Amino acid sequence: MDKTKGKIEVLRVKSEFLKEELEVMVYLPSTFSPLYKHQVLIAQDGQDYFRLGKITSTYEELFEQGKVNPTIIVGVPYNNIEDRMDKYYPSGVKIQAYIRFLGEELVPLLDQNYPTFQIGTGRILLGDSLAATVSLMTALEYPHTFGKLILQSPYVNNNVLEVVQKFAAHHLIEVYHIVGLKETDVFIFNNETVDFLQLNRRLHQFLVNKQISTFYNEGDGDHTWAFWQPDLVRALVYMLN
Repeated sequence: MDKTKGKIEVLRVKSEFLKEELEVMVYLPSTFSPLYKHQVLIAQDGQDYFRLGKITSTYEELFEQGKVNPTIIVGVPYNNIEDRMDKYYPSGVKIQAYIRFLGEELVPLLDQNYPTFQIGTGRILLGDSLAATVSLMTALEYPHTFGKLILQSPYVNNNVLEVVQKFAAHHLIEVYHIVGLKETDVFIFNNETVDFLQLNRRLHQFLVNKQISTFYNEGDGDHTWAFWQPDLVRALVYMLN
């Protein structure tokens, strides 16, 4: 085993809200010590960020360069595409239960088992596409719990914009937000195509109007990991420093 790398633990979480047990991946970095407190980065689409996003090796390289602070990386998986839609889609049948799971079940368990800061600015939510959408909606519902957001090409509709419009605690959260210039005709569920670029421009304007601290960028990419994975370098430096 490469001694410069950390280790992944599986945290089994019985959720009363979701009525299921989830196997959450917890990455303890190579420098991990229970004597020192860590930030916590919680990724929706967890298995994708660990495998396709290469988030753990990206973090380790940045930490070695002194660009990020000690962070525990948590990956929350989904079971299948239907399960992902139920939990992440703005009007999904399980989204409210999933949001409560994150805010009221997962966070207390992480704080109990690991040396965390236990403040909003010490917790970062991360997601791509629908995973970014549910991350945003969770932070807006629990701004004292989740103070930072990394949004990679979030799916946006009127439900999402309405939640942003009603948000009143702009000083509690900070947002990193990107979308690709080629995301103008993205195929989604129900055989629909969506212009993610225009919808994310609207979302950005809503965030600005609400005076939420936001980094926003439109990059040369499409709605794939070929765009999101390289962007993690900038995203992690911005939010974990």
